[in-house]
Amino acid sequence: MTVETITRQIKEEGYCVIEDVIPSQAANHLRESLLRITVGKRSLAERREAEIKAKGHRVGTPGVTNILMLIHETPEFAPYLADPRVLGAAKALLGPYVRISSAGGLVNTSGNARGYWHADWPFNQTNASHIPTPYPDAIMHLTTIWMLSPFNAQTGGTLMVPGSHRESSNPTGDNGVDRDAPHPYEVHATGELGSVLMCDSRLWHAVPPNRSGQPRVAMSIGYAPWWLNLNPEMAGTPENESMVVETGGKSASLPPLRRGVYDSLPDNIKPLFRHAVRR
Repeated sequence: MTVETITRQIKEEGYCVIEDVIPSQAANHLRESLLRITVGKRSLAERREAEIKAKGHRVGTPGVTNILMLIHETPEFAPYLADPRVLGAAKALLGPYVRISSAGGLVNTSGNARGYWHADWPFNQTNASHIPTPYPDAIMHLTTIWMLSPFNAQTGGTLMVPGSHRESSNPTGDNGVDRDAPHPYEVHATGELGSVLMCDSRLWHAVPPNRSGQPRVAMSIGYAPWWLNLNPEMAGTPENESMVVETGGKSASLPPLRRGVYDSLPDNIKPLFRHAVRR
């Protein structure tokens, strides 16, 4: 699959699955690492969600654990971020000076609940910082989900509504769509271990139930253009303080990247994270 094919499919359908990005052995190692990390971080993630819920905001899906800034724990995945198809497509769609806006881990336990239809930041209207509707018809941010388990209907491959990225709003706002109901055109993202789902962050998607009996494990990596202000989602910045902390708004409030981790990254990966380093 060429960069041209990937970008064309994302423009037309809103998403594309890129196969064989991480070799199977490495993907298995990353999955086991993430599962171990999740055990230690689950209570922290639960406290964070409880704080968000206490403020009156809707939180994540029961049975799904989200680990922020995963690169602090497993920097060994960093070299794959420069995969020529993934990074090439990101640069083709967002320009040459792309940045990583988030790098988290996702573990969906067997039997997790179904989530609600949403688009990712900066288009999720429940976030304190978001682009107001109606959206311009332009790709401004990319979401990638790195499959450390096979994705299919049984394991809970991400639910998507193809073509929804061209809509001027999404179900996190008041667009008349029941965010909790199945959509007549929904499809599962499917892919083998080591594949990457890349999508326009405007695309409507939802967490499906995992019926496999095993955890469904993935990494979620965001790609942003140089001009998109990431500070509202980064803890400790003036924008995060004024837009999130002082208003009691909802945000990921991502921690900064530790200098030691940044210094250990390959030279071709450092430009993707330079903006997030603790000063």
